[in-house]
Amino acid sequence: MRFTTLALAAMLTAGSAYADMVAPADVVFNEDGEVVTSLTGTPGDAAAGMDVYANRSKGNCVACHVVSSLPDVAFPGNVGPALDGAADRWTEGQLRSILVNSKETFDGTIMPAYYRVDGYTRPGNAYTGKAPEGALDPLLSAQQIEDVVAFLMTLKEE
Repeated sequence: MRFTTLALAAMLTAGSAYADMVAPADVVFNEDGEVVTSLTGTPGDAAAGMDVYANRSKGNCVACHVVSSLPDVAFPGNVGPALDGAADRWTEGQLRSILVNSKETFDGTIMPAYYRVDGYTRPGNAYTGKAPEGALDPLLSAQQIEDVVAFLMTLKEE
């Protein structure tokens, strides 16, 4: 009986967390271009966000951005702006919107839209015949977006 109660509680908790998650197609940008509402309804984990930033198989943010306080992160790029002081330059909502779909904020940017699933031009069929059909999975999950936002909000000018 105890196991059944715990299992039911876990399922209800997971279900409510999923119900609070904003789907990529349902993200709302306000009139200032910010995404002020959390995508998950739960706070992000800054340590997990730093891992997404630094891990080339996750967000790969390090390929374009440097964070001076992370000297052990190998080969940071300089294509995008340094993220030092990001929390002083942008609001939480602005950072979230840049991660969700940077093209909403910076027209012509090469930064990927990390939480977008449709509207892409797919020229692959002309070359390989293997372009995916239908909606794509987002590059990062809603929780990973919130984690990166939490990490970026720790980056203040010293």
